Amino acid sequence: MKKLVFATNNQHKTDEIRHALNGQYEILNLEDIGCFADIPETADTFEGNATLKSGFVYENYNLDCFADDSGLEIDALNNEPGVYSARYSGSRDSLENINMVLAKLEGIHNRKARFKTVISLMQNGKNHLFEGVINGTIRTALSGAKGFGYDPIFQPEGYSITFAEMDMAEKNKISHRALALQKMIAFLK
Repeated sequence: MKKLVFATNNQHKTDEIRHALNGQYEILNLEDIGCFADIPETADTFEGNATLKSGFVYENYNLDCFADDSGLEIDALNNEPGVYSARYSGSRDSLENINMVLAKLEGIHNRKARFKTVISLMQNGKNHLFEGVINGTIRTALSGAKGFGYDPIFQPEGYSITFAEMDMAEKNKISHRALALQKMIAFLK
């Protein structure tokens, strides 16, 4: 089985990817390869941050690697939180980030948003980019206990429930990460 390193320490993301790949690849994360470095995410785009992470692993561990950068873009907030989604409130606490979004959207009727993922696959020294986007709206209150990040307030287009109310299999069919991953898998085949 081919090995691919997923440049993340986020176990939720690792589990989602392993589930989505359904055993087609052995997915290792940063801990699995003994990488405990704080890989910089200093770019101002999803593409830039994903490439920084995959490039770091490829250059330092000589392993084919993919990395993603994802975020929530909200129309009424000029596409914030964007690349700062994980630390929007100044901390990496999901509830604090959600509360900041809800506070900024208070009284605003346009609640259109999108989740966006860009995956950078560094393979044999070449970088390949894959993008996934899912549109939806931001709820006025949290709903659901599954998922992570902004999942409890993001309702995907065409659904009456949030990502946090979906089981992993359902979310993996439609999520931004799943859409980008499907493009990467098609490329790998």
